[in-house]
Amino acid sequence: MKKVTYRNQISRVLGVSLVVFLLFSGAIFGQDEAAAAGDPAKGKALFNQNCAACHALNRKMTGPALANVESRLSEDEGLDREWIYAWVKNSPGVIKSGDDYANKVFNEYNQAPMTAFPTLSNGDIDNILAYTAAPPPEPVVAEAAVAEEGSGDSSGISNELILGALVIIFGLLVMMLVLVQRTLRRIAVANGLDLEKEKAERGLPLWKAFAQNQFLVLVTVVLLLLSGAYFAYGWLMQVGVDQGYMPIQEIHYSHKIHAGDNKIDCKYCHSSARVSKHSGIPSLNVCMNCHKSIYEYKGNAEGPSKEDLANGYTNEFYTGEIKKLYKAVGWDEDNQSYTGESKPVEWVRIHNLPDLVYFNHSQHVSVAGIECQTCHGPVEEMEIMYQYAPLTMGWCINCHRETNVKVEDNEYYAKIHEELSKKYGVEELTAAQMGGLECGKCHY
Repeated sequence: MKKVTYRNQISRVLGVSLVVFLLFSGAIFGQDEAAAAGDPAKGKALFNQNCAACHALNRKMTGPALANVESRLSEDEGLDREWIYAWVKNSPGVIKSGDDYANKVFNEYNQAPMTAFPTLSNGDIDNILAYTAAPPPEPVVAEAAVAEEGSGDSSGISNELILGALVIIFGLLVMMLVLVQRTLRRIAVANGLDLEKEKAERGLPLWKAFAQNQFLVLVTVVLLLLSGAYFAYGWLMQVGVDQGYMPIQEIHYSHKIHAGDNKIDCKYCHSSARVSKHSGIPSLNVCMNCHKSIYEYKGNAEGPSKEDLANGYTNEFYTGEIKKLYKAVGWDEDNQSYTGESKPVEWVRIHNLPDLVYFNHSQHVSVAGIECQTCHGPVEEMEIMYQYAPLTMGWCINCHRETNVKVEDNEYYAKIHEELSKKYGVEELTAAQMGGLECGKCHY
């Protein structure tokens, strides 16, 4: 009996140990599998930060497409995740080692060296691979917007119903007035009043009485002449003033997206404003600095607004404008190269001063430090660029009278500012006090 008991205890200990071992190993296996799977959300952030400049998920760019890259490498080339770790952290080293696939990719993409990322951990790369393997999200933004519009229409009273009710009320009022008039006429006839006789006894019509009064006629004529002169002067003063001018351009360019959403500095595109009289129209090569990689518009996280949808400004619309840019510069998306067949874009000028006016952008932007929005308005909010200010002589003079000259770290103005400050008895000088109202400053 003792042997049997001892044997049973050993069996129990072994059984419990086996169960614990299986549970522990299963937990470890699950943790390893979870670690290998990665986090697609974190991977998206890492991808956009490190990879998106040269790679897209579903198309060739400077480098190959990366959608399902791990499974494709495993099935087609027999390469595992360890090879990917080595390639991402030190691609030049893998190429120099003589790796066949590394050299194949290097030569296929014009021997463009891939940036090494030694600071990325294996976990970071796992997250990126999880993002590249994740299925693309469903395009639910547009549907949500449509559903929101539908819910807005179904709640409340429609404008057509309100308009119909107002028409009915107006008709009832007209009918009541007609009935009241008839009733009053009947009362007058019943009381023996002759309406036609009273009408004849009233005398001359009002317009005949006015025509016979020479003083009233004279005053009226003078008022009409003065009013006509006032409005004629106002109309003539608007000749050549194009405030609000908003032409349609050959390629739709949204300052709201570029300067507003993406916070691109105005002088990145209009670089000559720093050093030249003209701000300049940026060449299409400046556009391609970004749009070589940005080939489609994905919009904001909150999706297009109702106003944008009403005006047709959808993601597909903006992507179509990028395609117009590619056609103009002769960019082949598939081969990631220029074809040499370019077409100039005929931009329509918006801000145009008369030839008799001299205006220097660099004097205002670099020397005076004036913000672009001072003259051009809230450009970062403009979907279509338009002339914000009147750009008249009076408008410029008022600015010179109200704007203090920036003399900090500006040796050019130091001496003259000191002398003029004593002359005018002020600490800060306006552009007008510095000679900004002299005719020769702008007309010579």
